[in-house]
Amino acid sequence: MKLTIFVCLVALAAAVPDKDATILLDERSDQGDGNFRYEFETSNGIYTQKTGTPGSEGQSNHQGAFRFTLEDGTIAEVSYIADEYGYQPSSDLLPVGPPAPPHVQRLLDIAAQQRAQGITFERK
Repeated sequence: MKLTIFVCLVALAAAVPDKDATILLDERSDQGDGNFRYEFETSNGIYTQKTGTPGSEGQSNHQGAFRFTLEDGTIAEVSYIADEYGYQPSSDLLPVGPPAPPHVQRLLDIAAQQRAQGITFERK
C-alpha cells in the first residue's frame, strides 16, 4: 500500500506543469468557412500548429505538427494529416512494422493508380 502511494506521488510530481513557462507565440485565424490556422509555442519547448480546410466529402481536413521535450531532453516531433483517409501521423518516434508482403503491396499500388485516375467505388 505504501509503495502504491509513493508511486502515485512520484507520478504526480513528474506531471506537475511548468509554472514558469510563458507563451511565446499564439496566432489564430478562422475564416468561418472551414478554413482555419493556428500556431502556438511556449518557452518550455511546447509547439503546435494546424491548418484546416473543408474536405471533399464534408469533413474537415487538418494538417499540422506538434513537438515537446521528452524527459531525457530530446525533442519529440510529430507531423500529421487528417482527412478522408483518416489520421496519418509521421514521426521518427513511431514504430515501423515489417514491409507489406508483395501481393499486398501490389494491391495498394493498384488502389493508388485507381485513385489517381479518378476511379471511385460506391460505399454502401
